[in-house]
Amino acid sequence: MMISYSVDGAATTSVTTVDCQKQVRSWRLLRAIAELLLPTCSNCIVTQENQETLGKTYSPKYSSTITGTLFGYRRGKVSFCIQTNPKSISPILLLELAIPTNVLAKEMKGGSVRFAFESKRSMDSDSGSGSVLSMPSWTMYFNGRKVGFAVKRKPSRADMEVLQQIDTVAVGAGITRVEHDVMYLRGKFGRFHGSANSESFHLIDPDGNNNGQELSFYFLRSR
Repeated sequence: MMISYSVDGAATTSVTTVDCQKQVRSWRLLRAIAELLLPTCSNCIVTQENQETLGKTYSPKYSSTITGTLFGYRRGKVSFCIQTNPKSISPILLLELAIPTNVLAKEMKGGSVRFAFESKRSMDSDSGSGSVLSMPSWTMYFNGRKVGFAVKRKPSRADMEVLQQIDTVAVGAGITRVEHDVMYLRGKFGRFHGSANSESFHLIDPDGNNNGQELSFYFLRSR
């Protein structure tokens, strides 16, 4: 069984391939459930490069809250979707990340997970005039390590089917079937506007047991 919080706050259940009898009430439990959902990796190699971690520990005052969802096939790469709410059919942002689900699973077991994305303005275009989230591609850092590139894309039909199947879930983790099993991890995130060229999203624990630093996404646009 998969147990999660619905949009109205009530606990909902649906049949999945995971046997879990506890409610998702904290990031630690959410992460523990995700470890069951995501395959483990015994030999995951990530290119390491000296890089000052974007986004240092602090307790930001959020300008708004959004719904954030990590999802992907067992043997595929992870996508990150930002929506105004779980039922929104027009995502604010959909990124294909440069890591497979098994690498994410390994990192989640270790504690806090931080994603940082850096994009540079093009001198011969107006790419820097819009929102920082409007940039088409990003250099991606995962827990301080450079891992490749994240690419912004339009939702596919399969993406929308996944989002529609879990549109009653506000906070939770599980497996949903489209063409193949798709694993997802969804939570409520605080949105913080640092400047016109920086923005971040921080997971909000349903019980308020952390300051938003357990799972964070940082976006920076540089010259």
